[in-house]
Amino acid sequence: MSAATPPVRRVRADAQRNIDALVDAAREVFATSGVDAPVREITTRAGVGLATFYRHFPERSDLVTAVFRHEVDACADTAATLAAEHEPLDALIRWLHRFTRFVGAKRGLASALHSGNPAFEPLPAYFTQRFQPALDSLLAAAAATGDIRAGVEAGPLLGAISRLYSPANLDENGDDRMVALLIDGLRYQAH
Repeated sequence: MSAATPPVRRVRADAQRNIDALVDAAREVFATSGVDAPVREITTRAGVGLATFYRHFPERSDLVTAVFRHEVDACADTAATLAAEHEPLDALIRWLHRFTRFVGAKRGLASALHSGNPAFEPLPAYFTQRFQPALDSLLAAAAATGDIRAGVEAGPLLGAISRLYSPANLDENGDDRMVALLIDGLRYQAH
């Protein structure tokens, strides 16, 4: 370890439980009340005090970042699970549905993430770093079976879903129709 690299601090088990409870509570509160919801609403739902909250998340942006990273990780990690449990095309379809729900659920976070706050600057790279390999593996497996055309890149597909998904314009089945349309496009000239 170099002198410039700070030592990695281990978090006590009780502290980690508090962090996890705060992130879970914030995720739920953000979904219903937005990222500007009162801190007390989050701490009450998490079952911790304000001092515990501020010890772990001194700035609101720290909590928003933690929630966003947690959600990105959960969605990206689903790709490997789906690939292990389903045929390649089915795994791809299921993951695209999961990703579309992720995009739709991030409405409240979007304004915070695009606020210009420097704390959020690394998040788009994190998004790419986690989602691109997950989707690339699913696309490659489905292309190898001939279910979709070869050469589809994850980056543009992720960008298209992120830009096209407009919750205000879709009903509860809107993501299903959009994913079906995307899959039809991926199947074009597959064989």
